[in-house]
Amino acid sequence: MVIDGKRIAEAVLEDLENAGIRGLTLGILIAGSDAVTDSFVRTKARTAERLGVAVHRETIPETATTEETLSALARIASSVDGIIVQLPLPQQINTETVLAAIPPEKDVDGISASPNVRPPVAEAILEILAQTGTQIHDAAAAVVGKGRLVGKPAAALLAEKGAHVSVIQHGDSLDALKNADIVVLGAGEPGLVTPAHLKKGVVLIDAGTSESSGKIAGDADPACAEIASVFTPVPGGVGPIAVAMIFKNLHTLAAQSR
Repeated sequence: MVIDGKRIAEAVLEDLENAGIRGLTLGILIAGSDAVTDSFVRTKARTAERLGVAVHRETIPETATTEETLSALARIASSVDGIIVQLPLPQQINTETVLAAIPPEKDVDGISASPNVRPPVAEAILEILAQTGTQIHDAAAAVVGKGRLVGKPAAALLAEKGAHVSVIQHGDSLDALKNADIVVLGAGEPGLVTPAHLKKGVVLIDAGTSESSGKIAGDADPACAEIASVFTPVPGGVGPIAVAMIFKNLHTLAAQSR
């Protein structure tokens, strides 16, 4: 089964329209840009426009310091209902310091020190597993990558739901994938995982995104769809659902603040 992320996202967005999200505000802090970042920001802006959410975009130079980034974040926080700090930040910026400064009540990405909502990719994964009837409890799960937006929250979610989770970092052997019932990819390495790495019938959720030959690509070779019982393509799989979950989190946080 190849997941139609746009269809699932559409259902979430329709619920938000009916719930009255119109009129909320979302701030996006961007340091520099690349093809993947620009694609993500455009998608969020289009979704915001559809929902009647005003986007306040603040772009700081790629050479910005941590202090300059914190100042920009504070400016945004004073005037919006939710905040996104677009990752990754340039190397000279202390990412941990910046993320810790996001007010939890406005943290739609769920990556501050004590977030009030789950990260959107984790929410998207949970939605996919629920809609496909995937058994999580006692399943063998493998997560490739330990990033803040995909690997770390995906591993925490699966463990919370009772799966036996293995986390594979950059440079590790992929042998553990062969025994996994559920595989989540978040390495950002195009074509990293091939059918030879997987067992037949695996639930394969590809949330890894990077640029390859000028196009957005996933961590899984598309041929993996032939042996997986559930497969999320890139683009069009996890991505649209995760974007919808950003706005679901925005609505949730705004409701909590009232």
